[in-house]
Amino acid sequence: MISQFARFTQTMPEELNVWMVTRKAPPLPFLPEEAHGKEMVALALCYVGHPEMGEQLIAPLRGFGTAIGEHIGVMPYVAWQQAFDPLLAKGARNYWKSHNFVQISEGVIDAIVDYAARLPSPHCEIFIGTIGGHTTQVAPEAMAYSSRDANYVMNVHGRWETAEEDERCVAWAREFFAKTQPFASSGAYINFLTQEETDRIAFAYGATWDRLVELKSKYDPMNLFRMNQNIKPV
Repeated sequence: MISQFARFTQTMPEELNVWMVTRKAPPLPFLPEEAHGKEMVALALCYVGHPEMGEQLIAPLRGFGTAIGEHIGVMPYVAWQQAFDPLLAKGARNYWKSHNFVQISEGVIDAIVDYAARLPSPHCEIFIGTIGGHTTQVAPEAMAYSSRDANYVMNVHGRWETAEEDERCVAWAREFFAKTQPFASSGAYINFLTQEETDRIAFAYGATWDRLVELKSKYDPMNLFRMNQNIKPV
């Protein structure tokens, strides 16, 4: 199914976007109770166009495997943005690692299958978001985000509830990150970096890093705006 997702997203029109998430099925109302807690692959999609055309475009997705549930329909974009909020309630412990990819190669697929079968918590997941489209048509130096060759962004999302699970869940995320690193492209999505990854901030911004440091030094020499992944002035 992951191979089918990779092929499908290479040719889908820009008006359609499909994400893939591997995780244990959460207790959502449109999923049967007997599936809760079992490994699954979820496809999250958004189509900006006429609903009838959207139905035609997504029809092949229903043949990728045995569907255990579906929740598809016309909705405001802000509602779609909030659709995953119930799975990300406050109070959990989180550890993220991220790569960009030009393509989802066989090596990446093999790693996803391997580590999705060894999820250390019911809340852990591996997320692949498709980008590409217009994002690849902007010059790398035009904006702060410079990874214009990336067609996919991966977030290995470690999420669990107790301190006793820390070591196991963090190790799982780090191992998967290392396993897929040989297949990654340049840059990273800055919002997916963890606090410990200060060494990857410059890598995430890539070609625009020197310019950003120059601007930070000019307009914020005292580093007042220093939260999250900080660009330090010189």
